Amino acid sequence: MLRRVWGTVVVALLLASAARAQDPRLDRRLDSTTLAAVGALMDSARAAGLPVEPLVQRALEGSAKHADSDRIVAAVRRLAGELGVARAALGRESSPAELDAGASALRAGVRPEDLTLLRQRRTQPLTVALAALTDLVTGGVPPDSAAAAVLALAPRARDDQIAEFRRAVERDIALGASPAAAAAVRVDATLRDVGATPRKP
Repeated sequence: MLRRVWGTVVVALLLASAARAQDPRLDRRLDSTTLAAVGALMDSARAAGLPVEPLVQRALEGSAKHADSDRIVAAVRRLAGELGVARAALGRESSPAELDAGASALRAGVRPEDLTLLRQRRTQPLTVALAALTDLVTGGVPPDSAAAAVLALAPRARDDQIAEFRRAVERDIALGASPAAAAAVRVDATLRDVGATPRKP
């Protein structure tokens, strides 16, 4: 009996020690059970070549909101899955920032195949384009319309032009335009600015 109890204690100590080795920020904010579970998810992500900083931030966010252990672990697990899907869609050479932005886009409702098309059409880093795409969708633009707009801009528009397009759509929506109509009007205007042919209605 004593040996069994001691074995359980040793395992618990090892798990806690491994979790603490992950990131000291988590050690200060999570209880030992949550820390061990999140640490295991981070280990799996690291072994798969996925960035772990977004997972750390998600766990810290859950702690700041006083979420219980199950919710924190579930949120970190869900994000790890989204990062994996983003990496499959964007390619193994994607930067951590691109994968994090891609995961956000997927969470907003963007299809993985649209992320793949964006990678194919744009030679520049995708972080700004992905962030604009996510902001459009969360701002009310239907995912298909938002993806079509950003994909139309992807080959030639600079990052600052894509960011300004997103801001212009948000202004139009705030003034009462429908999200889909605002995206359609502003993407054609931006295409003219970059010297590309506007899309046909």
